[in-house]
Amino acid sequence: AAEPKKAEEQIIIALDPGHQGPEAGMSGEEEDGPGSGILKAKTTSGTTGRFTGLAEYQLNLEISEKVKTCLTDRGYQVVMTRENHETSVSNQDRAKIANDSGAKLCVRIHANGSESPESAGALCLVMSPENPFVGTLYDESFKLAEDVLNSYCMATGIYNRGVQTDDTMTGINWSKIPVIILEMGFMTNQQDDIQMADPKFQQKMAEGIADGILSLIHISEPTRRTPIS
Repeated sequence: AAEPKKAEEQIIIALDPGHQGPEAGMSGEEEDGPGSGILKAKTTSGTTGRFTGLAEYQLNLEISEKVKTCLTDRGYQVVMTRENHETSVSNQDRAKIANDSGAKLCVRIHANGSESPESAGALCLVMSPENPFVGTLYDESFKLAEDVLNSYCMATGIYNRGVQTDDTMTGINWSKIPVIILEMGFMTNQQDDIQMADPKFQQKMAEGIADGILSLIHISEPTRRTPIS
């Protein structure tokens, strides 16, 4: 008989690198929640670094790939909703990919923008408990958001703006598993923008996100070490 899989190998984590390249050419609208009748753009390319010129869709994928490496190095399976900038994947599609993958949870990786260059720091978005589509996922999603955000801000020193609720996000409203959006920092703030574009700093970002995800999963690293005889 085949050996049973280790517990770590059975856990799948979904990562959604937000937005996509403008060359993907996806236009049109889709419902922001099942049967809502409210239409939103299927996807966009996001914001751009005011000081670095780095596109958000590029940053999101760079960080997501690094988070994936952190997680797979520790024996977890990772499903990515996109792995390039050219494939068109709507926000509904992203939720459905995560739902259908068997993932335990989904972390959506984004960066922020503001009219004010003073706005800085990271935050997490989750549904409210009153959300008509996914309100039952609030408790688990809020805990995931707290763990990821606190770990991320501790690893990077980026200001922690806390967990906020938003019921207008298509990729949240179609989810069937705990889901959060991590807004990693403001690309319109000089310090955030320059730090987030730096490869060494990106590694800290990725490790902070991965550690936050794993702290929720409650599988501690010592279980993977060989016992001392």
